[in-house]
Amino acid sequence: MQPIPLRTTVIGSYPFPGWLEFSSQHLDQFGANDIAEMQNDAVLVAIHDQIAAGLDVITDGEQTRFDFNLSFYGYIDGIELESSSPRQFGPPAHDQRGKHAICGELNALEGLGAVEEFERLQRLSPEGPVLKASVPGPYTMSGRLLPNRQYPDRFAVTEALLPMIRDELVALVEAGCREITVDEPSMSCYAYREDRKRFVDIFNRTVEPIVGKCRLSTHLCFGNFKGHAVGYRRYAPMFPDFLDFKVDEVHVEMASREFAEIEVIENIAKQTDVAVGIIDVKSYYIESVDDVAERVRLCLKYAPADRLSFAPDCGLSQTARWAARQKLANMVAGVHRVREELKA
Repeated sequence: MQPIPLRTTVIGSYPFPGWLEFSSQHLDQFGANDIAEMQNDAVLVAIHDQIAAGLDVITDGEQTRFDFNLSFYGYIDGIELESSSPRQFGPPAHDQRGKHAICGELNALEGLGAVEEFERLQRLSPEGPVLKASVPGPYTMSGRLLPNRQYPDRFAVTEALLPMIRDELVALVEAGCREITVDEPSMSCYAYREDRKRFVDIFNRTVEPIVGKCRLSTHLCFGNFKGHAVGYRRYAPMFPDFLDFKVDEVHVEMASREFAEIEVIENIAKQTDVAVGIIDVKSYYIESVDDVAERVRLCLKYAPADRLSFAPDCGLSQTARWAARQKLANMVAGVHRVREELKA
């Protein structure tokens, strides 16, 4: 169960400062030391905002990942990155995210970079908050790679990526990481049409070596590229099968869906902790402290306090920083209000 009731946490990503967006498009103008300093500064920005909000759990904001999956592909041999987006005009959404060719055997002999990210977070963070690392799972990571003769379908690509991610998770634990989220939004997006038991088997084989060695969670959402979902937005098809994930906590997206299917957290909480997304990262409505407190009280009708965490629906990378800061601050204040009510 939760180390503290009604914990406040985040999924992983945080908005880039404007200067980082600009600099990342002109990296050829910077030296290696300049880039290292830039990375440290960006992570310090993310840490500052999360600490200021009062979160119990923080991340590095994924500030050194210039793309959720693409940054990991840069560590993997055998991938030929697409030179440009397949569509340049029209509403920015998931169909502007291209596919990348597999040109050889997939391997990542030097790891995937998540350990370096965590060690930077450790070095730069103050004492107090729990430090969390987030890593995409192999099925989600396979989604932007084109199958070929050697890897004939998405599941074959997934199986090739699985040991790389498993090794990275082991290395994170060995580096002292005590809280890890394995993000598998593709599993939740396609659970309605794919073999859910196969998904569970893939997930559990990925995390098997670290089960019981850290606080392990998974994030189930419906996509958030440029503020747009991509999948069929229902949790019902996932359960009860996804209750067999070997995790300590399951995160579900609720705020952007007006808390439809909130009752699902009752069944999750019977087996594991549940983190509820109570901040809508797809909306620029800033949830008030009253809004947050009301949402927390709603969740308490279905799950006990010592099983509940609260977070934004997804990572905040697609939300403007001014909005992300206020949303996090109000989330923490609203949760703390209900904590005090429970003590009375």
